[in-house]
Amino acid sequence: MKEAQRWLDAFAAALALRELAAIPKLFHEQCYWRDLVAFTWNIRTSEGPVEVQAMLAATLGVAEPAKFQLRNAVNLDGVIEAWFTFETALGRGIGHLRLKERRAWTLLTTLQELKGFEEKSGRTRESGLEPAAPPAPEPYVAIVGGGQCGIALAARLKRLNVPAVVLEKNARAGDSWRKRYASLVLHDPVWYDHLPYLPFPDHWPVFSPKDRIGDWLEMYVKVMGLDYRGSTECKSARYDEAEQSWEIRVEREGEPQTLRAKHLVLATGMSGFPRMPDIAGAASFGGMLVHSSAHPGGEAWRGKHCVIVGANNSAHDIAADLVAHGAAAVTLVQRSPTVVVKSEALMELAWGRLYSEAAVERGITTAIADLTVASMPFRLLASQQKPIYDAILKRDAAFYQDLAKTGFQFDMGEDGSGIHSIYLRRGGGYYIDTGASQMVIDGRIQVRSGTAVKNLNSRSVVFQDGSEIPADLVVCATGYGSMNQWAAKLISPEVAERVGKCWGLGSATRYDPGPWVGELRNLWKPTQQPGLWFHGGNLMQARHYSLYLALQLKARYESLPTPVYFIDPVHHLQ
Repeated sequence: MKEAQRWLDAFAAALALRELAAIPKLFHEQCYWRDLVAFTWNIRTSEGPVEVQAMLAATLGVAEPAKFQLRNAVNLDGVIEAWFTFETALGRGIGHLRLKERRAWTLLTTLQELKGFEEKSGRTRESGLEPAAPPAPEPYVAIVGGGQCGIALAARLKRLNVPAVVLEKNARAGDSWRKRYASLVLHDPVWYDHLPYLPFPDHWPVFSPKDRIGDWLEMYVKVMGLDYRGSTECKSARYDEAEQSWEIRVEREGEPQTLRAKHLVLATGMSGFPRMPDIAGAASFGGMLVHSSAHPGGEAWRGKHCVIVGANNSAHDIAADLVAHGAAAVTLVQRSPTVVVKSEALMELAWGRLYSEAAVERGITTAIADLTVASMPFRLLASQQKPIYDAILKRDAAFYQDLAKTGFQFDMGEDGSGIHSIYLRRGGGYYIDTGASQMVIDGRIQVRSGTAVKNLNSRSVVFQDGSEIPADLVVCATGYGSMNQWAAKLISPEVAERVGKCWGLGSATRYDPGPWVGELRNLWKPTQQPGLWFHGGNLMQARHYSLYLALQLKARYESLPTPVYFIDPVHHLQ
């Protein structure tokens, strides 16, 4: 505790006196400062003392950090970890520190609220007797997409009194979940998946079925009082440079409408359009050929031969569903190795420390868990995760031996760092096993690996090695493009080009080419296109990062100074 206090006092003094020359003495040679909006009005990791100094030189004059208060500290195997609070000129924040050899190894600073614009809650909640404020004639923020990301952000903005509208092409909130294949179940545990303000009740299943998630999202929209416009498809958007606002054309229940908003948020998921391979003979195929996103479910395929191109989460789920509905044969076509981990292994060795009933009982709230995850810079993630996945391989050695005997190709990623890394790098490439792997081991799901589909005949699939199997159904679980495809469709190819790729860290691994960025590209932060934002990810990311996006939008709504430090250069490689 004393060592953390000494460091925090010295750090606060250096910032107050603008003594940037003192920074190298306070930070390790290999250090990482991750800032979520507090200093940079961006989501940005500065790596090494030189980048830290440059960031401070650019931001200190506006941020004016002060009132650093240590909350607690603990020594974990020689690394001191500490939580602290602080203030800036405009807001209040929470920070996390790791000290190695009395110098900062990792530092996290996060903006949590804006002074004078705090959310009303508890003792400051509204009485309910005040007359309702008239609705704003035009929203300040238009959110395209009404899934978990869109409504989480809308709920944050509602609590901050920022006029916002959610535009969703489906009729009801939650339809994007309801319309997926019947067997879809969340692979993340319930403690990981709460939405802002309204956690799931304590009887909710650990892994949520899709229809229950759909109903929960619909309830959430109603309870949070969101301006949610279903059956409303966004057709186009145009940025007016002179007015610095968006003209958005929609079709609502078949009727064309136009609205204006200062900011446009694409919350259309974490990816772009379905990636459908060009397969020779597709036009003459006599069965059904469909992308996994449009797969209707296994009910109609009893006694039929089914082939799934791909071997990640969706492919396994669909295969298991087809087996459960009595398909005559189900075959996975595996084009590259898959990271496979049992869900119970993840709970025991990965998620459970922060997201579990045991974690709750130890006093680890969802907010603490989210901030703890955020405190680890992405540059260090692989090295921190690899021992976990090494332990998983040892824990489930017999399982992996049985899986290998089937010819199924698996690994823990190119560098052995597992699901958490590969998700951030490419948004796929893994399967969290909830039963389909045992079906593979038992032979109920066949595997074709080491070859690819050459062509389709009228009722069969022909592989590059010359082999052929019958097929009535071919499902392409082949992933999606980048989110900026939505910008190209709704705005213009020029804007999509200006923004560049969304997602990925620049890790120089498969599907995530460099250069290294250190944060997810274009997510939850300013982009090269004024007034355009991207909000995507899983339920945890929807919850956690919606706060920082909402605070950025609120500050602009109130005309507060928001000088953005370092907008990433454009990146287009897929």
